[in-house]
Amino acid sequence: MIKYLINTFFILLAFLINLKAEPKLDARTAILMDYNSGEILYEFNPDKEIYPASMTKIMTTIIVFDLLEQKKISLDDKFIVSEKAWRMSQSEYSSMFIMVNDQVSVDDLLKGIVIASGNDACIALAEGIAGTEENFVQMMNDKALEIGMTNTNFGNSSGIDGVTNISTVRDIAIMSKYLIKKHPNYYEMYKEKKYTWDRTGGDPITQYNRNTLLNKNLGVDGIKTGYLSLEKYSLASTMKRKDRRLIAVGSGFTTKKLRASESLKLLSWGFRNSETYEISKANETIFEVETWLGKKRIIPGITKENVFHTINKRDLKKFKVSLEYNGPILAPILKDQKIAEIKIYNGNEVIKKVPVFSNEKIEKINFISSLFTSLNYLVWGDV
Repeated sequence: MIKYLINTFFILLAFLINLKAEPKLDARTAILMDYNSGEILYEFNPDKEIYPASMTKIMTTIIVFDLLEQKKISLDDKFIVSEKAWRMSQSEYSSMFIMVNDQVSVDDLLKGIVIASGNDACIALAEGIAGTEENFVQMMNDKALEIGMTNTNFGNSSGIDGVTNISTVRDIAIMSKYLIKKHPNYYEMYKEKKYTWDRTGGDPITQYNRNTLLNKNLGVDGIKTGYLSLEKYSLASTMKRKDRRLIAVGSGFTTKKLRASESLKLLSWGFRNSETYEISKANETIFEVETWLGKKRIIPGITKENVFHTINKRDLKKFKVSLEYNGPILAPILKDQKIAEIKIYNGNEVIKKVPVFSNEKIEKINFISSLFTSLNYLVWGDV
């Protein structure tokens, strides 16, 4: 049973924890997001324009994963490698090393992108799916707008040099959350540490994931590194501990080593200094609301969304959650009728409201029963 008032989670913890100030990062821009609640735990110039470099490839794979989910393509489909794609492998950019007229599966191309960061694989997939890379980039930009990346414009599928390929760390975090939430099974590819491509015209080539945080066994399972001479080093990273996940994005790190160490510092700080609580699971958690003159005295209420709240541990004493309504609720009550609100407080301040809806229809009792109930209330005050 969910009580009307759920008061102050783990108050005593606040007295036992040594809380630290926000970290100082050696980066040009950074952000830290809680995956479940979507709340921002840290930000430093989060809307500063950046060149996303190979973090662009996150969106490239999202488009492919969407199409796989829709069964418009399959992992076994093979695309013919064009000269344009092959030429990327002859440049100084990171490559999978595919050859002209190779027929390469979607599965191999995805691994070439995610693990080896192959720019050639990006173009091969883009052309195989949309005919031209330009058409595919339009799909990427449409998707960016759809998921709320309001300060992003993709100019290519790989993130190589291009003044029209711009974003922000906030948008990259939004994109990263979408990837993990919508495609959890395909996302598993991002934690792979190496990939061997049995290339044409040479010995198999093994390449290692550039995200060195994967090797530390600390719960990091993605996501994507980036580098451009103008932007320097960047990283979208994520760490999971038990049921909680944080997403960090930073750009403008001056070295590879700092890219990893500063991102790890930010993720670790987030786990140390904050906690996320699950308030309600959509359509599952039941909140009991009293009715008046209904055939049932209690009506089950649900939320239509998952409700999480992230709080700095120093504020645990002020954190409370309550179920509030003007009631009992007069019958008849329709299914999906709003019957209450969950209110999340920081001290006396309401910081979030979530509607609660009836999970079933409650009919009104007949006239005789209604009269008896009303008289009983007048005499005994019992509803």
